[in-house]
Amino acid sequence: MFDHRGLSSSKPLAHFPCTWKNDCVPRFISATPDSRLLPFPWDVPLENWPVELLVALPRGLSRHVVRFIQVGDSVYAAKEVIKHLALHEYRLLQDLHRLNTPAVEPVGIISERRDKKGNPLDPILLTRHLEFSLPYRALFSAGVRQETVSRLLDAMVVLIARLHLVGFKWGDVSLSNILFRRDAGDFAAYLVDAETGEIHTALTTGQREQDLEIARTNLYGDFLDLQAGGLLREPHDPLRIVDTIIARYHDLWDELTRVEEFPGTQMYRIEERVRRLNALGFDVAEMDIETTGDESTIRIQPKVVDAGHHMRRLMRLTGLDTEENQARRLLNDLDTYRFGTGQAHTDEAVVAHKWLMEVFEPVMQQVPEELRAKREPAQIFHEVLDYRWYKAQRESRSIPIVEAAKGYVHDVLQGLPDEALSSDALVPVTDKGLVNPFDPSLGYEDDEEEPPYDPWEAAAEDVLEESRYLDIAALRARAAAKYP
Repeated sequence: MFDHRGLSSSKPLAHFPCTWKNDCVPRFISATPDSRLLPFPWDVPLENWPVELLVALPRGLSRHVVRFIQVGDSVYAAKEVIKHLALHEYRLLQDLHRLNTPAVEPVGIISERRDKKGNPLDPILLTRHLEFSLPYRALFSAGVRQETVSRLLDAMVVLIARLHLVGFKWGDVSLSNILFRRDAGDFAAYLVDAETGEIHTALTTGQREQDLEIARTNLYGDFLDLQAGGLLREPHDPLRIVDTIIARYHDLWDELTRVEEFPGTQMYRIEERVRRLNALGFDVAEMDIETTGDESTIRIQPKVVDAGHHMRRLMRLTGLDTEENQARRLLNDLDTYRFGTGQAHTDEAVVAHKWLMEVFEPVMQQVPEELRAKREPAQIFHEVLDYRWYKAQRESRSIPIVEAAKGYVHDVLQGLPDEALSSDALVPVTDKGLVNPFDPSLGYEDDEEEPPYDPWEAAAEDVLEESRYLDIAALRARAAAKYP
């Protein structure tokens, strides 16, 4: 069989060296071409790439060869995979990116690769490494508290629900295919691998349940693996954890999509439903409302639900691009500033600009440049607010925000690990001391250093309880108390 260039796609080209002239050089497919990729050794199998081109980063398990490569100040994840899967995943990730769904950003595909003897090599799919992201093994590496597990479960549930809302059937839900980012006191989850995914206009109940069954099997295996490795200890039970994920998903999906009927005299329940969805971080773009002929009964169902309610409001007011719970925390501080400065009747956009200049920016100015790879700006601000509260409780006085920021930088931030991949934070890879020279993501043999102390993890409760973010029963109970 021959390809469209008349060259054998399966036999070596020993007598036809690859040059621009005979048109058998690698083909680059990308919506945003990056010329810095051209000099890379695309004629070498990815597992044999020289280590000086690679970056040592932890990652999940993969059935493919995966490496992290440094391209200028950027870091890309490179995955060697057969052509039709590379194209399928690239297009799916583009679609998810356009739909504003939490997933890694596709960079491009390098196809039609051949080694120096002319033997065909599998294409490489490139995605942009998600800054400040943490794979699940990094979160479990030093043991994990029960409250942290609960927050991670909530993040996974929200991710699966958001994907299902846009008609995406994942087909391979697993911890290895998810990255986590800190989101105020919680986590946000991102899809990493879309190889088995499908996009439909809308998912049927059967399609969603099939995804959940796959999730149950894969996640149970993942948590058993962590337990066997001593990273998941008592009282964490893998089966209970998986059952919790499925139960929370059904609760969230029910709240997002269920039909609700009530007497026509209880019109306030329409606004109540919208407010509950907003509290969960979702906007209602369209609500289907039906009434009986005599208007004695009203039937409502959210038809279009978009995640990111607080993110969009904060972006509109300040231009800050954050995670959902970070936005929620910053907006609360903005509201506190508004009423505390007597500007309750001033235009919200004007107040937001003043808050940005008088509160947020002064806090960021206290963070030295060399420490800014520790946390995202919004996460730093959230932690400064926490630090100020604890300090105020301890000293029984009101703490100015700038004073709190200085104390936080000195007492907390400088001791935290880098979570961004700035040019200064990147660790070059060398052959010396690697567990596997061909897989630097496994780290170094002599890396026995204790992980840095994280006061926000240390302050977590030791009791496993339902997360406030996804505690839908609590939301409904509060609403029932308000409207008996």
